Amino acid sequence: MLPDLHSEHEHGPFGWHSLTGVMEDTLMVTFFVMVMLLLIEFITVQTRGNWSKPLHRSGWLQILVAIVLGLIPGCLGTFSAVSLYIHGIFNFSALMAALVATTGDEAFIMFSMIPAAALKINLILIGLALITGGVLYLFLKNKRYVRQSGHHIEGHHHVPDCVGIEMKNIIPEWKNLSFTRALLVGFSLLFLFYLIFADSHGHGWGWEKIMFLIVTLIGLFIVATVPDHFLHEHLWRHTIRKHLPRIFLWTFGAFLFIEVAMGYFDLEHWMQSNLVIVLILAVLIGIIPQSGPHIIFISMFAEGMIPFSVLLANSIVQDGHGGMPLLAESGRSFILAKGIKIGMAAAIGTAGILLQF
Repeated sequence: MLPDLHSEHEHGPFGWHSLTGVMEDTLMVTFFVMVMLLLIEFITVQTRGNWSKPLHRSGWLQILVAIVLGLIPGCLGTFSAVSLYIHGIFNFSALMAALVATTGDEAFIMFSMIPAAALKINLILIGLALITGGVLYLFLKNKRYVRQSGHHIEGHHHVPDCVGIEMKNIIPEWKNLSFTRALLVGFSLLFLFYLIFADSHGHGWGWEKIMFLIVTLIGLFIVATVPDHFLHEHLWRHTIRKHLPRIFLWTFGAFLFIEVAMGYFDLEHWMQSNLVIVLILAVLIGIIPQSGPHIIFISMFAEGMIPFSVLLANSIVQDGHGGMPLLAESGRSFILAKGIKIGMAAAIGTAGILLQF
C-alpha cells in the first residue's frame, strides 16, 4: 500500500479532492519506479554489470528472486520486479512469477482479517509462481516484450567519466552546477519534504512510508554525487527521458479512470446481488490495477459469503498497483501476463467451486 493512497476511502462523485488524490498516487508510483530504475542503472554501470550476471546466467535464479519480491506485502516488491524487467535484467518468466506471487496491498488486509486463509493463499501462490515461471522459462527462455532492450546499459562502460563516486569531484561539479542536476536534486528535495510533512490521508508513519523515505534519500544521494557524464548520459537520457513521461501518463490515466468509475458505480452492492456470477467478477475485477475493489472479496470471504476458491481466483489475477508501470512500458507484457493469470484463476476457481472448497 502506498503511503498516502486514498483507495481505501469510500468513493463518491468525482471532484477536486479526487483529482488531487489521483495526482498524489501517480507521483508516488512514478517516483518510486524511477528511483528504482536509477538505482539499477547506477549499480549496473558502477559494477560493469557484474552484479546482475548471476541473474542473466540463471533464469531459475531470476524466478526465485522474483517470487521473493512478489511476496513482499504491498506493491514495492512488485514495482522492483517490473523495474528489473524494464531494465533487461528479468525475463518474462521471472516477471510472471513475481506477478503471480504478489497479492499487492491486500496482503496487509488479509493477514489482519483472515490470517490463516492469507497464509494458505500465499503458499498456494508460491507454488503457482514456481510452476508458471518454470514452464514459461522452459518454452520462452529469456524472452522479453519491452521496447527498450536494456543493452544501452553496457554501451558506456568504457567511458572514463563513468567511475565510482569520488569525493574530490563532488564540490567542483557543484560549483559548475548543471541544470539537469539542479532539476533532479530540487525535485527530489520537494518529494522528500512532501513525504516528511504531508499526511493528507492520515496514514501516518507505516513501514512503507519509511521505505519510500529511504528510497527517496537513495535517489537524492545518487543525483547529487554522481559524475556529470553519468548524470546526463545514463540517468537523464537513458532512464528518465525515455521512461518517465510514459510511466507518468499511463499511471495517471489509469488511476483517473478507476477513480471516476468507482465514484459512480456501486460495485459491492452489484456483487452481493449477483452471487451466481461472483467467480467471473472476481476474475474480471482482478484485472483492475488498483487495490480498492479487491478488498470487497476479502470482506465477503471473512463474512462467509464466498468460498475460498473465489478469493484465491481474485488473488491470482490481481497484482495491486504493480501492473501500472508495466502497462506504461509494455502493454503487450501486461496483457499477456493478465491473460495467463485469468486462465489460471478461472480453471482453479471453477475446480474449487465444483469440489466445494
